[in-house]
Amino acid sequence: MPRPRTHDLDRLLDTAERLISDGGPERLTIRRLATESGVSNGAIYHAFGSLATLRGRLWLRAATEFLELQKELVDEALGELPGLDAAVNAVAAAADTPAAFANRRPAAARMLMTVRRDQLLGPELPTELADELIGLDRRLVSLMRRLSQALWNRRDGAGVDVITTCVVDLPTALFRRELTAPTTDGTTQISADARRRLDAAVRAVLAFPPPDRRERPRTSSGKD
Repeated sequence: MPRPRTHDLDRLLDTAERLISDGGPERLTIRRLATESGVSNGAIYHAFGSLATLRGRLWLRAATEFLELQKELVDEALGELPGLDAAVNAVAAAADTPAAFANRRPAAARMLMTVRRDQLLGPELPTELADELIGLDRRLVSLMRRLSQALWNRRDGAGVDVITTCVVDLPTALFRRELTAPTTDGTTQISADARRRLDAAVRAVLAFPPPDRRERPRTSSGKD
């Protein structure tokens, strides 16, 4: 049985992405994917080897494209003006990436925003894919450290935590409802109002620097 061509694999992954974004990870089975895509079970197994590998490739493709767009937007913002203003704009651009990505790849954006990675990927994930995902995680942390460095000239955990609040926590809170709303044509668009509110929230968070490196959380000792 010949292996499907690259563009056919992309179309197959597009279908799998839509199944997950519309109905959750449990909706993606080889049989349902074959029915929806018109590709036989045998061809799907020949291309990916297992459902676990297919899921891994699906997540890796979407997450890689998202991170590449995020880096592109950060690079553009950092190149506009020198100094603090450019750094703040870069964090705001990184935070807005889910909205920009949703315009390009709506099903992928819904999947990344609404499905936890551990819901889709299990312990049976091949080692090669697991290593690629670890590499992707390292690239994300590197981007966050770069933003922290640009803002506060530091790359420690406290700085990265603040960046994480801006580019992960806030977009999830403000964009999730619109990304999970039912659609009639498969498109997803984050409203201008939600994007403005996210931008304002990010800038408010960045108005306060991370805790000093020497600060330690206070613990209750039972004494005044």
